[in-house]
Amino acid sequence: MQTHVRFWVILSVLFVVPTLAAAHNPVEPTAGSWRTWVISSAADYRAPAPPGASQTQAELREISRLLTQNGPDEQAQIAYWDAGAPAYRWMGLLHARSDANQPLSTYPARLYAYVAIAMYDATIATWESKYHYQRLRPSEIRRNLPVVLTVPESPSYPSEHASTAWAAATVLAYFFPAEAASFDAMAHEAGWSRVLAGLQFPSDYEAGRELGIAVGQAIIARAQGDGSQTPWAGVVPQGPCNWRQLNAQTPPGNASGASWTPLLLSSPSQFRPPAPPPCTDPTWLSTELKTVQDFLRTVPGNAAVFATNYKAFYWQSPEGLNSWPFRYADRWIAEDHLDRNAPRVARIYALLGATQFDAFIASQDGKFTYWYIRPSQLDSTITPLIPVPNFPSYPSNHSTFSSSRAEILAYLFPTRADFSRAVGKEAGDSRIWAGIHYPMDNVAGVDLGRAVAQVFINWAKADGSE
Repeated sequence: MQTHVRFWVILSVLFVVPTLAAAHNPVEPTAGSWRTWVISSAADYRAPAPPGASQTQAELREISRLLTQNGPDEQAQIAYWDAGAPAYRWMGLLHARSDANQPLSTYPARLYAYVAIAMYDATIATWESKYHYQRLRPSEIRRNLPVVLTVPESPSYPSEHASTAWAAATVLAYFFPAEAASFDAMAHEAGWSRVLAGLQFPSDYEAGRELGIAVGQAIIARAQGDGSQTPWAGVVPQGPCNWRQLNAQTPPGNASGASWTPLLLSSPSQFRPPAPPPCTDPTWLSTELKTVQDFLRTVPGNAAVFATNYKAFYWQSPEGLNSWPFRYADRWIAEDHLDRNAPRVARIYALLGATQFDAFIASQDGKFTYWYIRPSQLDSTITPLIPVPNFPSYPSNHSTFSSSRAEILAYLFPTRADFSRAVGKEAGDSRIWAGIHYPMDNVAGVDLGRAVAQVFINWAKADGSE
């Protein structure tokens, strides 16, 4: 009798093991059906079927061997790439380049958008394959495998770290071809770290690599057709209220952006601000220009002046220009314990990056429609705190960008909505404090940024993730 009971206990265990993944709390099992930004659909990028039992057993032996050979370098590699979601380190790479004043391409908004979108689309395609094939993790097949990290509650194949990394590396190599080998090495290290940790099979890595490269190439094709390669060939208009070109040999910055192809907006002019008043209007002079003229910027020892000055400098810094919304997002992702949810994190990054891309286009459309004069060009006694940008004043780029990204943060993290909007407002106000914008530039930028953001929020509410 005892032998008979033991036989049925053992048999029941054998039948339970293949269904362990279903008994867990799976990570976003429907994410493979979420809407993608550029690729046609996640299913269209489905990985080929994973290896059968014989190769799986051979791979398990290889993983066991690798686990016994992990030294300090391998342990550091595993820990580095496990610090957050698969996309986390790649966004950090962009932030580090920005902070160090290394190249972010001619247009940082374009780089951030395409890298973030590539990682998102690759993640969604990976999730579609994961839950289609439902391959068990190595330690779910070999229960005594001494894995290094906590086993994710999602199927093993293909590797999300590999697909994310190779999608990012492929797009980065397009923007910075001289650094392609370095990006490829990082992508291999990121994806292979999960094999070294015992969490995925080598074939998971290979399938993720191929998927990520394919998605990255699709993103590049979109980037090549967005109109950014066409140089501006216009003429700077002349007039008393027109912006004055700083150097006849230097074309106005960002001018070509007004004709790029947006991601979601129907056209660059969809939310074009109303025409600003003439700069000769007495009422306008006594309000808009006077506000900039009267704002205190040069009173030694004045605490209020110091506060607005240092904030004006911060918002002109690389972080204030490029990375601040992502840094807040990273903090809140960690606080809300989302860092192990790869699809959610990739979605956050992509929404921020994509919204900034269209906000950039919409703002340039307004600037190069009205060509409005800068405060210090209208009144030479105004001494700005920071260099005056080489493009027109109205609407404010910073107000447009900061309000749009603040609205996205408020949507993604509703318990921090008031804080997000306050930060966005400060960013826009800082341009008045710095002496490079009128209040109306700020108001128009805020309205424009919010309108652009709402288009993306509406898209996000229908992307299948809610």
